[in-house]
Amino acid sequence: MTSKESREFSKFCAAVEADYVVVGTGSAGAVLANRLSAQPSVQVVALEAGPRDKDKFIHIPAGFAKLMRGAMDWDYQTEPQKELDGREIYWPRGKMLGGSSSMNAMMWVRGFAADYDEWAEHAGEQWGYANIVRYFDRIENGPLIISRQRSPRPSTAAWLTAVQECGHRIDPPDQAAPEGFCETRVNQRWGARWSTADAYLKPALKRENLTVLTEAAVTKVVFDGNRAVGVEFEHGGARHVVRARREVVLCGGAVNSPQLLMLSGIGDRDHLAEHGVDLIQHAPDVGRNLIDHLAVLLGFDVPDNTLFAAEKPIELLNYLLRRRGMLTSNLGEAYGIVKSRPDLELPDLELIFAPTPYFEEGIGDPYDRHAVVMGPILLKPRSRGTITLRSSDPRAKPIIDPRYLTDDDGADRAALMAGLRMTATIAASPALRGVIGKIARPLFADTLDDETLERGLNSLSHTLYHPVGTCRMGNDGASVVDPQLRVRGVERLRVADASVMPTIIRGHTHAPTVLIGEKAADLILS
Repeated sequence: MTSKESREFSKFCAAVEADYVVVGTGSAGAVLANRLSAQPSVQVVALEAGPRDKDKFIHIPAGFAKLMRGAMDWDYQTEPQKELDGREIYWPRGKMLGGSSSMNAMMWVRGFAADYDEWAEHAGEQWGYANIVRYFDRIENGPLIISRQRSPRPSTAAWLTAVQECGHRIDPPDQAAPEGFCETRVNQRWGARWSTADAYLKPALKRENLTVLTEAAVTKVVFDGNRAVGVEFEHGGARHVVRARREVVLCGGAVNSPQLLMLSGIGDRDHLAEHGVDLIQHAPDVGRNLIDHLAVLLGFDVPDNTLFAAEKPIELLNYLLRRRGMLTSNLGEAYGIVKSRPDLELPDLELIFAPTPYFEEGIGDPYDRHAVVMGPILLKPRSRGTITLRSSDPRAKPIIDPRYLTDDDGADRAALMAGLRMTATIAASPALRGVIGKIARPLFADTLDDETLERGLNSLSHTLYHPVGTCRMGNDGASVVDPQLRVRGVERLRVADASVMPTIIRGHTHAPTVLIGEKAADLILS
């Protein structure tokens, strides 16, 4: 334990209770810790299961893959996915200050106005686009920094030219209906990652009324009857309890928040009984409605000038002295939003480009030459999955079953196949002749016919790291939380993270999760 961590623990021990206890310091939790503690009369304790965000690969943008499967990654694995050749899909989630905002690809993609109006259909007009867009204005003109990339690769520009040759348009990002292509805007400050820990948490740490305790893994919510009165957590090899005078707010994300609710006795009664967990509130939808974005990235060899060379001494020097060069890359340097079928009212696919051999999600054997990847992401999947308990032991990882591509009519698979065909057309465009070479992924392919694309879909697809929906909000009695994010059937307990999204957006989920943190703070303080 460092001297700073020791001081924080001493500060915590002197209090042992607070007005608000925030569980998790990720994209929403860091926001809440800041906004709630901005009231000088309010005492806030924020508990983070992981360590402080000191690792250099957190802050060097192109280094985030080096965090995967390490100490700052929850390192989850799904159940075998029958529609993906029975593969178990790796799910990284950030376990440090800033949560997944400290290890994501830094892409700031709001989604469509229609996505938030869809939330309003479930949870009321206060969640509609007209009523929440002001939060984006607050975020983007305030704590978070959203920047243009400092050193995008030439192949990224060539790809954007190629999509225009294929009939797509270039559009500014983050309009109300951004149906077009663009260079990615990123959460960076002077070429370094700018997480919610940087933007919200660290500026608030000097406040005497905020205590942030790291390596504090919450094991359950403590109840008095049906009132949440605190949380139990492990720290330094011992169990502790911090009491909440007003509310407990769970911000663990779409995997950890439903798991913690179930461990605390809120979930399906039969499932909890199976694991010997005493029932507090029968809530069958806890852990259901799991939605995620599935990506399929085709790979192509290229002659040079990709992030394959990012670790060369000249690039390290360029980064350290000028904060420019390959190490400033977020990898996914350009994207576009498209329809898989012309009869759709709104797009259902994203096409993404990364000038790097991002094969096996960066955790397989290193590729030995320059390459790029491009491919579709399914933005509006019909398939739904579940998070369930593996054990009543809070250290046991939950059972994650996204049930990718299991919708009854096969629409999810058909949409991704359409996106793969678009990708093949773009790869063959004049702008990419001489830029990309032979097919590197799928393996043993020399043409991108439907058989090859189908094989690629089954063997290459992986999460885009956007799970949502497992503690969905709604006006209906079956929803896990109400439109004020209060857990139904109990008192003084809320959830505020990506798990409350009733539906998934046509964008990247970091932006709306920060928004949920801002909105939750207003709901609590009002």
